Formats: sequence, C-alpha cells, structure tokens
Amino acid sequence: MISVDTHIHTLFSHGKATPEEMYEAAIKKGIRVFGFSEHSARPLNMNYPREYRDHLAAHWDTYIEKVTALKDNKDDVTVLLGIEMDWMEGNEDFIKTELAKHEFDYVLCGIHFLENWGFDYAKADWESLHYNELAAIYEKYYSTMITMAETGIFDTIAHPDIIKIFSCDDFTKWIATEEAQVLVNKALTAVRDAGMSMEISSAGIRKFCQEIYPGETIMGIASKLELPITFGSDAHSTTSVAFSFDKLEEHARRFGYKESVYFKNRKMHSRPF
Repeated sequence: MISVDTHIHTLFSHGKATPEEMYEAAIKKGIRVFGFSEHSARPLNMNYPREYRDHLAAHWDTYIEKVTALKDNKDDVTVLLGIEMDWMEGNEDFIKTELAKHEFDYVLCGIHFLENWGFDYAKADWESLHYNELAAIYEKYYSTMITMAETGIFDTIAHPDIIKIFSCDDFTKWIATEEAQVLVNKALTAVRDAGMSMEISSAGIRKFCQEIYPGETIMGIASKLELPITFGSDAHSTTSVAFSFDKLEEHARRFGYKESVYFKNRKMHSRPF
C-alpha cells in the first residue's frame, strides 16, 4: 500500500482546502509521509490567463506557519515542507532566490511553461495544432527537461508527461517513435544523474487525458534506467488526496518497482509499498 503523498496544494494558491483539512484527509487515507508542495512564485511575465499569484503572495507566510506547525503532530506522520517550483528556462537566478527563502525538505520541478506559454491551462490552445507542430512541442518539453536537470536545483520531476494533457492521442503516436524514445531516455537519464526522482501522479486520471502521469512507454524507460520514483496525487481538494493510489501502485509494480522515495532535508529516503 502506498503511504506517501508528496504533491499537495491548498487554498493558498488555487486549491480548495486548508493545510489542516488536507492533513486530516491524508490521515484517513493511511498516508504516513505527507508532503505539502505549494506552487512557487513566478516572474511577472509568466502568467496564466487566470492568475493566483497575488493571492499566494499575500498568504505565503501563513501557509509556511501552518505547514510547519503540522510537522509537530501526535499522529506519527512525517510532514514535509516542499514546493512545486516552476522550471522557467532563463530564470535560474529567480528560482534560486525563491528557494533560498525557506529550508524546504524537497523541491518538485513542475514544467508548466514553454517560454511564456502556460501550456496546461486551456484545451483551446491545442485544437488548431497539427501533428508536426505537436511533435515539436513535445520535443521542446523534453529538451528543456534535460536543461532543468543539469542545473542540480531540483529533487523530483513532477508529472513527467503533463505535456500530453490536451493531445493524448497524438502524444501516444509520438512517444511510440524511436526518435521520441531516444530523447525521453536522454531526459530521464539527466534526471537520474542529477540525483532526482520521477513522480508517478494520479492527476492525469482527473484531467482531460484521463491517463496516469507518466504512461507505460516512459515507465518502461524509467525502469530500465533504475530511476527512483515518488508518488503524488497533485491534490487541490481533500477528495483528491491519495487519489487512485491503488492504480498507481499497480502501475509501478508492473514495471518492477517495489519502493518509492521521498526527500527530507533535501536527502533521499526510500520506503517500500
């Protein structure tokens, strides 16, 4: 049974529940290692059409205080203070400055932007794109993953094929090609060599693509590379904490995984499931 969930958001960004409510939901699901990973700040030119930046900034200190207080719980649950830091190529100094503000247990890397485009926001952005254009976007995504890993800033690559979110059929076609698999292998090798882990996430099941992140081809590549894995629900509400973890466990075991990892004080720890 998976007892670790290290991808959690709250109402302090665009979630729906307090840290305390998310924690209580985790207790009920049998989670023993629970990591809060609220979204990071972003430069002003990195915008979604509907932004939560000001709300997050206004309540950030309160969020840190609440998560820190939950660490001192009586439930024998390891509570971790993480962050989902957006990878924004060319903004490495900004990222390092933000991460230096607190002693985070771990840093998830969320690749949500290619240049200034928040690609996971609107399905309409993808509807007019032809296959060759989509393939170029997929290639750019995995190329920037290599650049990200080589910085040594991050601990885990979150939802490693989120780029498929609005074009799953075309992504499946692309990932089946030899060229795509060579590129993904290079990206995951860079992640492994940086001492990072790869997240297996149930968020995709709840999204338009209705698939686990990552799919089977990427899982196969990761397994051959012996890339450590983590588990995350990417929960934004209490009902999504540890969402479909039975499916994630089956998915991981199919590729030979028997344990997952988590980071505490930026050091990797393993836990069987």
